[in-house]
Amino acid sequence: MTVDDQAAAESEREARDEVRGKLLGTWQLVSYTARSTDGDVVQPLGPTPYGLIVYTLEGYMSAQLGRGERPRLESARLEDAATDELARAAIGYVAYGGPFEVTGPGTVEHHVTTSLFPNWIGRTQARTVRFDGPLLRLGLATPTRLWGAERTAELTWIRPA
Repeated sequence: MTVDDQAAAESEREARDEVRGKLLGTWQLVSYTARSTDGDVVQPLGPTPYGLIVYTLEGYMSAQLGRGERPRLESARLEDAATDELARAAIGYVAYGGPFEVTGPGTVEHHVTTSLFPNWIGRTQARTVRFDGPLLRLGLATPTRLWGAERTAELTWIRPA
């Protein structure tokens, strides 16, 4: 490895470490939008989504996101709730977690080990990372089939007050 190669590798590592350091802690969801390749924009969790994403020093992350207007269940206890009510509640909620890795100055990978959607377990969710003042913007780098069209998505987060 040449001196130039070593310097480039060191610079890349420092950039990844800087992003990792900025990610650490708790972020509160501000908005979630998905844009189709023809420009159509949807809000997958409605106009008032809520959620938290947490990145730990130990290298783990957890994301919990919900539709703001999810109706409460009739039962006060989870185990007593009707199956159809539980299904409706799950449709408006996203939850997953596992180890994370900053793979570049603009990319983080979430290695899913637990998820409300079992098909994500064992898979990697790659996200673009961009810091915009106090905001964290996580997105899909390439269009993916979402809500009936090829779309990219962006989730905007802020540190809780």
